[in-house]
Amino acid sequence: MHTFGKKTPSLGYILALDLGTTGNRAFVFNPDGKIVGQAYKELTQYYPQPGWLEHDPQQIWQDTCWVMQTAIANAQIPPSAIAALGLTVQRETCLIWDKTTGKPLHKAIVWQDRRTAPLCHQLQEQGYADEIYDRTGLIIDAYFSATKLRWLLDNVTDIDLNNVLAGTIDSWVLWNLTGGKVHATDHSNASRTMLMNLKTCEWDETLLDIFQIPAHILPQIQPSLGVFGVTDATLLGAEIPITAILGDQQAALFGHGCDRPGLMKCTYGTGSFLVAHTGSEIVRSLRGATPTHHQLISTVAWTQANSKDTLDVGYALEGSMFTSGACIQWLRDRLKLIKTAAETEAMANQVKDNGGVYFVPAFSGLGAPYWDMSARGAFFGITASVQPEHLVRAVLEAIAYQVLEVVQAINASSSTSVGRLTVDGGACENNFLMQFQADVLGIPVERPIMRDTTVQGAAFAAGLAVGFWESYESLAKQRQIERVFEPKSDFPLSKFGTWQKAVKRTLAWEE
Repeated sequence: MHTFGKKTPSLGYILALDLGTTGNRAFVFNPDGKIVGQAYKELTQYYPQPGWLEHDPQQIWQDTCWVMQTAIANAQIPPSAIAALGLTVQRETCLIWDKTTGKPLHKAIVWQDRRTAPLCHQLQEQGYADEIYDRTGLIIDAYFSATKLRWLLDNVTDIDLNNVLAGTIDSWVLWNLTGGKVHATDHSNASRTMLMNLKTCEWDETLLDIFQIPAHILPQIQPSLGVFGVTDATLLGAEIPITAILGDQQAALFGHGCDRPGLMKCTYGTGSFLVAHTGSEIVRSLRGATPTHHQLISTVAWTQANSKDTLDVGYALEGSMFTSGACIQWLRDRLKLIKTAAETEAMANQVKDNGGVYFVPAFSGLGAPYWDMSARGAFFGITASVQPEHLVRAVLEAIAYQVLEVVQAINASSSTSVGRLTVDGGACENNFLMQFQADVLGIPVERPIMRDTTVQGAAFAAGLAVGFWESYESLAKQRQIERVFEPKSDFPLSKFGTWQKAVKRTLAWEE
């Protein structure tokens, strides 16, 4: 064990995997917490029907192997020098596979996929909403894994349930990393399935019964920080202990040092996710007047076994906004208004305002605080004078307005209001967006030098779990802030009501 900050590279390295929605990455960290090798591979998105999204689990696994090997090669270290591996993944995305052949029985159904919205509406009509929320902290929505697993079990033909394993992406990759020896998940990922009881932190028999999912096909739930197994020696040429698994948003929370009430972060990735740590207590959000359901979800931040062999559980409140960076990708790949995401900043600054245009980013319905699976995206207020720059600016403004609604919901559910927002993720590179965000929130927005906070969180967790680092506090303290965006104008806030009017017009569109 060594104190953080010592220049002792001979003491080994930590390998961290970040298996996300749009791509898979591996990073090698040295004892000073610095990245010494990395690799990335983009992931193919499959859209079999409107509102459906799938990933190929075989591609995820093959790319995971490639990024690990490439990052280790780039770091110019032997695999035997790696002390531990940490894993963080896109959450809720799930699959089933044959435990004998190891082959997936269908492509993985991605968190953004809406195909199970009819089943969710049926569950709501049958009166299950309150019971499911009470047991899981979650709103009935196609976002979570339970209805996706039910769809897979209903739609894959000739299933032998005695020979099937199910799980989220962490379980699939862990099973492969360990050569098929370990079928497990952690509490942060399990809490997103809509099958785990938030109080007991175990699979809930009532929920398994509601969704008709056999318990024996599910992974064992283990603490987020702790030994899950070792990598098969044939993979990398060494047996590396796998000592941390976290959902991607929880990993970012860990990487920012947000380990107690009052601390929160917002990640601007494919979607935007604002997560506030609530300590060892489950905090429930207030119900909105319209809609009448809870506006935010309660979830597990991370867990760890303590010296008494009981479980230390950290909980969180989360506002999940399904579409943010994905809108920018859509401007680039589908509308072809931009060639790179970075262009959006200059384009937004070329016009003095949004030209009366408002955008609603409901590509996969709307998450917090509306939870409307039937909403769809739209531009409003288009006139003949509107230019591409106005459309781009409206998209960026919508990303910030979504976050404002979630901050308002967190403030309403908490005795202390949010004083500053810590950010990470690809879209936080956009200075226009970050300044606009500070302006509408009326609080400082803090951007760290290290933007890859998700993978940093997975690395820190894995290193701490094996004693590679001694102190979480000193790791968190080494965070350096690159820029603080102070609120400069309340003009953007004056347009918020008009944006909310636009949102209301997209609700229940598909019904």
